[in-house]
Amino acid sequence: MQRTAVNPWNWSLPLGYNQAEVIEGATRQVICAGQTAVDATGAPQHPGDMRGQIALTLDNLETVLAGAGMGLGDVIRLVIYTTDVDAALPQFDLLGQRFGRFGVAPPMTLVGVPRLAVPGLMFEMEATAAA
Repeated sequence: MQRTAVNPWNWSLPLGYNQAEVIEGATRQVICAGQTAVDATGAPQHPGDMRGQIALTLDNLETVLAGAGMGLGDVIRLVIYTTDVDAALPQFDLLGQRFGRFGVAPPMTLVGVPRLAVPGLMFEMEATAAA
């Protein structure tokens, strides 16, 4: 699979994402449901701790992708929902650390929402991956 970044403006690059990517040569695609900061039983973790929730959400996303034979380096699109955009944005260095080690900056959308499906959760991430 070949990824070609499309960035007519560079303002999104320091935030860790491309405006778009052209994906060529992919033969498989995985569409992940929204991942959150829950344990193996579905119980919410890290109440009130945005950084902890983002880190566990990324762990859970990696686990789901691994089950499909993929990893964070295969993610081609992210949609992020948060109950507090101002609290989430300063923690996006976690995304840069996790995705940066694979040299990818998937296009993403960040959406502020009044609440998520499970009370206490503040961060949810949907991903599409291809290989």
